[in-house]
Amino acid sequence: MNRELLTHITLFFILILAQVLLFNNMSILSITPYVYILFILLHPVKYNPISLVFISFLLGLSIDVFSNSGGMHASACLVIAYLRPAVLKFSFGTSYEFHHIKFANTDVAQRTSYFAILITMHHLILFLLEAGNLSFITYSLKQTLFTTLYTLAFSLVLHFLFSRKKK
Repeated sequence: MNRELLTHITLFFILILAQVLLFNNMSILSITPYVYILFILLHPVKYNPISLVFISFLLGLSIDVFSNSGGMHASACLVIAYLRPAVLKFSFGTSYEFHHIKFANTDVAQRTSYFAILITMHHLILFLLEAGNLSFITYSLKQTLFTTLYTLAFSLVLHFLFSRKKK
């Protein structure tokens, strides 16, 4: 097993534990940062996107089990894993097409737009499923906005703290 794969497997478990033990307890006005989706966002581009969909389902299901949320996280993770290649192409252009993306070496604006798009998609799906009814659309949109900003801030800070530029 190569070192990059082992690091990514470790990241999977660390993010689940961090979400369940730390970030789920950092709610401010019922707004919780969902940084576990960093695993999906930072998944190496060179790996098979189909495997990411399956792993994302397991990630979301793990959070659902600990949060007793009935599959909402698994559904949201599945959707963003499926849409991730299109968002990568939109945010990074030809770098994605040739699989030359190293997230630590990308432009901050590109990385921020990529994170923001996928985090917003995840949260919108999550809160629409949580509401269960379109009559609560205002609540869902408000929760999506504030939770996206909270998650984006934490995700970018964590990414900048723990990533290192590679040549």
